[in-house]
Amino acid sequence: MAHLTNPGPFHPSIPRPLHNPASAPAPAAAQPQVHDHGAAPANHNHDHLTSTTQLRTATPGASQALMKSPSATHALIRGDRTAGMLTMSDDHVMMNQILATHAPDGRDVDVRPLLYLVEDILNRATEHVNFIIKGTQAQIEMEEKAQQANYIAMLEALTFTIDRIACELSYKALRGSDPHTTTTAIFSFLSSYAWDAKLVLSLSAFALNYGEFWLLAQIYSTNQLAKSMAILKQLPSLLEHTAPLKPRFNALNTLIRTMMDVTRCVVEFKDLPSMYISPDAPALASAMTLIPTAVYWTIRSMVACATQISSLTSMGHEYGVLATESWELSTLAHKLQNIHEHLRKQLNLCYQHIEEKKDVDTFHMLLKLFDPNVAHIDNMKHLKALIYAGDDKLPLLDGATRRKVGLEVLRRRNVLLLISSLEFSGDELAILEQIYSDTRMHEAGMQSHYEVVWIPVVEHSGVPLSEETRTRFEALRSSMPWYSVEDPLLIEKPVLRFIKEIWHFRTKPILVVLDPRGKVLSQNAIHMMWIWGSAAFPFTSYEEEKLWSKETWQLNQLIDGIDPLILDWIKDGKYIFLYGGDDIEWISKFVASARTVASAFGIPLEMVYVGKSNKREQVKKVAAIIKERKLSHCWEDPAMVWFFWTRLESMMFSKIQLGRADDLDPIVQGIKKLLSYGREGGWAVLSEGSNILVNGHSTTVLPTLVDYVKWRGNVAEKGFNLSLIEYHDQLHNVAHPCCRFEFLATTKAPESIRCPECHRVMEKHTAFVCCHDEQAIPDSLFAS
Repeated sequence: MAHLTNPGPFHPSIPRPLHNPASAPAPAAAQPQVHDHGAAPANHNHDHLTSTTQLRTATPGASQALMKSPSATHALIRGDRTAGMLTMSDDHVMMNQILATHAPDGRDVDVRPLLYLVEDILNRATEHVNFIIKGTQAQIEMEEKAQQANYIAMLEALTFTIDRIACELSYKALRGSDPHTTTTAIFSFLSSYAWDAKLVLSLSAFALNYGEFWLLAQIYSTNQLAKSMAILKQLPSLLEHTAPLKPRFNALNTLIRTMMDVTRCVVEFKDLPSMYISPDAPALASAMTLIPTAVYWTIRSMVACATQISSLTSMGHEYGVLATESWELSTLAHKLQNIHEHLRKQLNLCYQHIEEKKDVDTFHMLLKLFDPNVAHIDNMKHLKALIYAGDDKLPLLDGATRRKVGLEVLRRRNVLLLISSLEFSGDELAILEQIYSDTRMHEAGMQSHYEVVWIPVVEHSGVPLSEETRTRFEALRSSMPWYSVEDPLLIEKPVLRFIKEIWHFRTKPILVVLDPRGKVLSQNAIHMMWIWGSAAFPFTSYEEEKLWSKETWQLNQLIDGIDPLILDWIKDGKYIFLYGGDDIEWISKFVASARTVASAFGIPLEMVYVGKSNKREQVKKVAAIIKERKLSHCWEDPAMVWFFWTRLESMMFSKIQLGRADDLDPIVQGIKKLLSYGREGGWAVLSEGSNILVNGHSTTVLPTLVDYVKWRGNVAEKGFNLSLIEYHDQLHNVAHPCCRFEFLATTKAPESIRCPECHRVMEKHTAFVCCHDEQAIPDSLFAS
């Protein structure tokens, strides 16, 4: 604590008035005198501290009275403070006085290292245990900064200023000067500094005194020098009466911590990046009008705290038990807390504004980075921009080893970005894992063609994930054999925006393909993966066109290894009925009629139930009945049913992406019909081996089989196949089943599409479907 009797090398010596009745000048004539000791730097503001405050000179009579009666001293101090608060009740006038002292000269003082030291002193002095325990990385970095030579030089340059303010706080506290006058004097002395520097320098001066007080209190019992000094300050007596003084020190601690909160807030405003927020931004402009008031009341609170400590050490513990003193501190704390709440609110708005600006910049950076016309050496910039740009953590988890790895494992590799929400279907994941495992098995001993990385899309605002979300994420990640992002929070908001707006992610998984240089080969190869698996590598549009050119409308294209038993039937040249629906009565009639026809014409017939594209639970029940009654072969595994229909939908989407959705070739027409029939009623596809003969709706297939006596006469001349096809086509031309296609609002639908039955452009309707409703949507809503 700074003392008038021992000013030290940088403290000005402030002379006490002589107590000589014969030579004492009149009180009105008394003028302050300041003698600077030590190598203090020149500063035209140094004399403001005493010149702006008219010092009172005590008369001998008054001096004797003060020595005899400490309570009289308390009355004088409290009276001066109360008078000061009353006369400065007009905040507008008060702040005009403070603003009049503000004349910054443009100097830029980095107060962060100094603030760190001050926080350390005050937090330890106020026994801020949480601060001591957690020791954040930012504080450690600031401490290291404070040890650097340039910061040490900066602190040395500010030492004189800090000591002068410390002396003023100590001296005026002992004199019982008006708090506003003392505060104004400090502002005048610091007129050439910015608001944040005024605040931190003043807080440093207060910390110097307050820290010294508590340092003596902590070590006086074990250090003789400290003990002697503590006795002079009456510390032993104070500490022996801690119980009655507890409210006072609690009030002090609360006010000091609030002072630090406001100071940190003001410094944070100074550190806001000007490239992202301008002074005229509403949140910042509002805060800047309040900062002078915040700085004033914080320094005014330092004066009050200094007065409290000085009063305790000069007048003893009896002074500390007065409730009015704690009330004054609590009142100031309440005022500062209100100021801090408003500043923090505006600061949060500023951070939100800055974050939005940064997000926009990041989004534009991604657009430039993924510009197909820009060449890059490798894919590292792209992966860092999408996943994690820092070098302080390993952002990926290797699904094979369960170890964290860096992005370097993907350098100059073909990378498939599997992008999905946490609502990842178990069927989808199981099929993808099977394709991935089969590919790795075939590539055993060779370097794989590509690497897969799962990027989870989880909406967040930088806050920790809920326990439920975290558990669901970890459960999904643990089942994946490929690389996955270690934490969903690594994927920033502008990246999520890019994925949704540019790569058109909605809710269903997409597979974005990057070549070794980071160029996008396909914005969504998931359809190619479902149709051809890894055979579609490198998943380009050119490769997609080439694969389609090899395909024909045959049964093995629809099955493609889903069920090996069907492939055996194809090899044997058997007639095969693939059929579906959820009406067990129709299914029973259809199966019976098909077997009757097969028996009548002596053809080898096999049948397999493959369900519907929707009504999953109903399909399970129908499959169980078919198995129980031994009507035909059926797919009991729901994943097989799901994959069959997903492949058909993928074929449709693939054709849409290639601009072939309205082609009149048999593949496009057959896919459209199956997808439409699979939504409503029953359906059946008849093939001989792999050659598809009939692809029909329940309203035409069953009558064709039931009425076989009407066309059996043509079999001898035209053969079984052609006779059946011609009769079915006759019924079809009369029935003309309605067609419909459903595209989820979360997927990219084509602008128009032609009906596979009549080839007219279909009408577009909006439908609302309840996922719990097993009833079909009326056909009238989807008329072609």
